[in-house]
Order: sequence, then structure tokens, then C-alpha cells
Amino acid sequence: MKIKLDENLPSEAGDLLTARGHDVHTVQQELLAGHDDDDIFRAAIRKSRVLLTQDLDFSDLRKFRPGTHSGVVIFRLHKPSRRRILARIRQLIDETPIEEWKGCFVVVGDRRLRVKRPS
Repeated sequence: MKIKLDENLPSEAGDLLTARGHDVHTVQQELLAGHDDDDIFRAAIRKSRVLLTQDLDFSDLRKFRPGTHSGVVIFRLHKPSRRRILARIRQLIDETPIEEWKGCFVVVGDRRLRVKRPS
């Protein structure tokens, strides 16, 4: 799966996902660090990448309706830390077919996972 990793997630997450065969680009690699959310979202759409982020600006389901983009995955952990985010990503790639998130709107919590699929 083609993934764009937002700057608010640990860069090591890209290493974990790449090791599992995913094609990961980071916002930093694409020189988009510090850019407006719309710029980052348009870049993800242009390159057909699923955006992984913690940014709540991407949480409006009306604006980011499933099927209108390559996918948005928002991490909403209770006490997010580098260690906890990486542990949750490891768990997801071990237990969940994340390839099925293409075109979906996904909210990843500490224990819960909500996937809204295109209708």
C-alpha cells in the first residue's frame, strides 16, 4: 500500500511499514514539513497515498468522506507517545489487513479501530 506519513508521527513508523512491504513517503521527505494541511492532503491524493496522521484537522468525516481520497488514518491515542504510537502500529500491521483501508476513513484508538468504508 502507498502511504504518506505525516510529520506528527514518529519516522520509525515508516521503517515498520516499509519492512512489511508498504511504500512509505514521509512529509519531511517530500519537503512538506510545516506546510498547510490542504497541501499535505492534496499531495497524498496526487500520489494515491493513504495519509497516516494525528492531526485532528483531518477528522471531519464530511470533508474527508470515504471514497473521495486514497484513505485517511487518524491516530487518537489517549496518551500518545513515540513508544505507544509505534507499539500500536506494530499491533495493527500484525493483526489487521491494513491494505483494506484504501479509500477508507479510519480512526485508530488505544484498543478500538473504526473503519468507515466507501458506500
